[in-house]
Amino acid sequence: FDTIQAMNQCEHINPTPTKPTITQPATVTDCTQNFVVNKMLKHPVSYNSFQKQILDDFEVKTSICTLYTWTKKAIVVEKTQDLGKITVLNTDEKHPLKKILLLEKEGSLARHQTGNNSGVIHSGIYYKPGSLKATTCRDGKAQLEAFCDEHSVKWEKCGKVIVALNDAELPALDRIYERGQQNGVECRFIDGDELREREPHVAGIKALHVPETGIVDYVGFCIKLGALLEERGHEIRLNSKIINIIKTTDGVTIGTEDTNGEHLDFLVNCAGLYSDKVAQMAGHKPSIKIIPFRGEYYELKDDVHHLCKNLIYPVPDPAFPFLGVHFTRMVLGGVECGPNAVLAFAREGYTNRQVKPAELFESLTYGGFIKLAGKFWKTGAGEMHRSFSKKAFVKALSRLIPEITEEHLVAAPAGVRAQAISPEGAPVDDFVIEHDERAVHVINAVSPAATACLAIADHIVAVLEPKLVP
Repeated sequence: FDTIQAMNQCEHINPTPTKPTITQPATVTDCTQNFVVNKMLKHPVSYNSFQKQILDDFEVKTSICTLYTWTKKAIVVEKTQDLGKITVLNTDEKHPLKKILLLEKEGSLARHQTGNNSGVIHSGIYYKPGSLKATTCRDGKAQLEAFCDEHSVKWEKCGKVIVALNDAELPALDRIYERGQQNGVECRFIDGDELREREPHVAGIKALHVPETGIVDYVGFCIKLGALLEERGHEIRLNSKIINIIKTTDGVTIGTEDTNGEHLDFLVNCAGLYSDKVAQMAGHKPSIKIIPFRGEYYELKDDVHHLCKNLIYPVPDPAFPFLGVHFTRMVLGGVECGPNAVLAFAREGYTNRQVKPAELFESLTYGGFIKLAGKFWKTGAGEMHRSFSKKAFVKALSRLIPEITEEHLVAAPAGVRAQAISPEGAPVDDFVIEHDERAVHVINAVSPAATACLAIADHIVAVLEPKLVP
């Protein structure tokens, strides 16, 4: 489900929610890359018992908006577009969960970021210790794996290698190892000989082996979450694009293309690529802006799948928010190669031909993007060159696997990443959640939001709880 993609990257989070005085229950919209029906009501003191209901779908690719409404005896969750995951824990005489309503813009679940990501369960090795990304990735990974085991969603713990190709990359590899140790990630250095035992066709002088990294069927995960929600008598309303949000004295009214409006007490916005737009629609002024970056992939042909046994990653550029082109074995079969990272010409611009002039103009004229482009214009030019030249794309891939040729690859579907950029021109490097008296807005929730989705939901619940009326 592209229904819940909520938190992305950025150190700009409000860890301590304000506690406004509210006389009415709350309504929330939660959004973005994948996640969040996780523990929406988690009141162990007030509740005699509670049920866990999970809906997940993270990584955002279109606009996503999830709304949770608390009334005296009901909670309604509505969402439009992609959302990562929402978990609702319910029950007690004070806050019985009567209904969850999810508003989804598309005609089916997991149409955007959730259904177009690389399918990796991340270990948390890259992220700044203590950041929301680091903590939710570790916790979310454990929750995700447990959920998949319980509900027979296909996943596999296959491990990955992060490969240093030369001496110049070794200091960066050391820093990644240190972060892994600080974040509690199982990892160790391996020399070139052991690297080639694990991945016979890979170049490199040294690598980090991360055995706990996995792969999963995120679409299957989201479908299961949706089924669980409906089994409990709740509703997923498809083809329900939000067109307006009106704040009232006692809540928020959400207008969609197919209804005159739904009145909610509180809004949780998880709209992924449109999270900032939904926030603005609700009268909030986000501190950052979403800029869409398309990630393009190729797949290895069947007769050369042996070139990659599991997951092969380069040492990433620490100044750039992307991990570089890599090789990923998929849990449902096949091997993906990529992605690059190029400015998309529309927020849902999956090809170079999909252009929305107004959205492109907005990206190009945003001061933060202009500053970012000024700092990374060489990198950006190289990424754009690879977008139009298969030969250039293969050249980048061949640094890791020298045997790769153009004939080994076929084009695969692209994804679009909702990358938050600050006004100062910096890629936001942690999940960002902003809120006011009637709404919570998940503004930035890129990778590893899919992995972290269930833990991100816990965080959202922590923000919501002070706003709920007992």
